[in-house]
Amino acid sequence: MDVSAGFVIAAVVATIIVGLTKGGLVGVGALAMPVFALGAPPMQAAAILLPILMVQDLIGVWAFRRSWNRHIVAVMLPGCLIGVACGWLFAELVSVDMIMAVVGGIAMVFGLWRLWVERGGRIVAASDSPGWVGTLFGVATGFTSQIAHAGGPPFQMWVIPRKLPHIEFAGTTAVLFTIVNWAKVPAYMALGQFSRHNLVIAAWLMPLAVASTFAGVWLVRRISGRLFYVMVNILLVLLGAKLLADAIG
Repeated sequence: MDVSAGFVIAAVVATIIVGLTKGGLVGVGALAMPVFALGAPPMQAAAILLPILMVQDLIGVWAFRRSWNRHIVAVMLPGCLIGVACGWLFAELVSVDMIMAVVGGIAMVFGLWRLWVERGGRIVAASDSPGWVGTLFGVATGFTSQIAHAGGPPFQMWVIPRKLPHIEFAGTTAVLFTIVNWAKVPAYMALGQFSRHNLVIAAWLMPLAVASTFAGVWLVRRISGRLFYVMVNILLVLLGAKLLADAIG
């Protein structure tokens, strides 16, 4: 295979990013696609990342199998599947830049707001918004995940205010996105993106993907819940700014 040094560097960095994310260090996963796209066409980058994400998802589910919120998964999953289907159907009609600009802008504002209301260790009551709101956020999660593997920000916007224990938050993320990523397989097959070339590259990256996922699990189990959410909110602001800047640029 003829691959450039830039391609290799972008692929390695993107794989490590999603590995740490799937290991529970949530908040940066959507950066993987912009990073990988620096060295490869966006559709190829997305197709190479999907098998890697699927393997990393399984590790995350195994690591947090006793700590996930069944209610949140049950509420968001129907919306996520609808969003994946919409992303497939309307992929050629929507601008990825426009979607990333909207997601980035909202994520940045949301992250800044959470940092402000929880400044100085202030205790904020957990959100009790109704399930239908979670289903709508699920649609946004599935849609942005199908378009650009960027479902994290919409998911976090609904789940973070519910103030789950941080291990439960990581487990819920792992379970929901495992199902979402498997649901995306038919669309990528229909688009002919699972070529031998792309799958071989994904296979070469798989050991790094597994190692970085276990590294994420190790880190998450050793940080406090409060520090975890501060980190998530800061990363959400940075991620939103990055997506917005890339879309505008």
